[in-house]
Amino acid sequence: MVAAKICGLKTAETVEAAVAHGAELIGFNFFKKSPRYVEPEIAGALGRTMPAGVLKTGLFVDDDDARIAAILAACPLDLLQLHGNETQKRLAAIKARFGLPVMKVIKVRDAADIARAADYETVADRLLFDAQPPADMKNALPGGNAVRFDWSLLQGFRSRLPWMLSGGLTPGNLTEAVRQTGAPAVDVSSGVEDRPGEKNISKINDFLEIARRL
Repeated sequence: MVAAKICGLKTAETVEAAVAHGAELIGFNFFKKSPRYVEPEIAGALGRTMPAGVLKTGLFVDDDDARIAAILAACPLDLLQLHGNETQKRLAAIKARFGLPVMKVIKVRDAADIARAADYETVADRLLFDAQPPADMKNALPGGNAVRFDWSLLQGFRSRLPWMLSGGLTPGNLTEAVRQTGAPAVDVSSGVEDRPGEKNISKINDFLEIARRL
């Protein structure tokens, strides 16, 4: 079974569906410019409905300690997903300050970006490979742009860390994505939506059912 993370959840119905159908991680998006942004107090309430063992993940983009602390006070998390330009030094500082595991997002356009992952292996606990948005994309978000990268770049990839594949995944292409990359875990947001920020429960169910069969 390929582990799956459903990111950008904001409602009790979508969290319930994701958990019921086997998501191992649930993602709450704390980037205010995203249509998937959720208030920390709402995310905290949703997190309290989740069973033990499903990891509550928070998406952060170059936030300072004060904001991370405020969010954690309202919404206890199991994993911090760092989706900005955080350096190795910043990752180490966040881990030391908050005592939580961190997942560093590597934004991919070419093979050099895959190679950059090695820089974080001594400080991160997990890696996530997402697509670098095209330079001409207007209003591009740090993630959730429904853009995929060349999956062949990850063929044969090995890391001492657990890692996930993201970027343009859908129920329709998940099988091929895992076949090409060998990804042990996958992350989806826009691929299970009807429109940005509005999740479709049937698509969540389909995505997780396919992941279970892989």
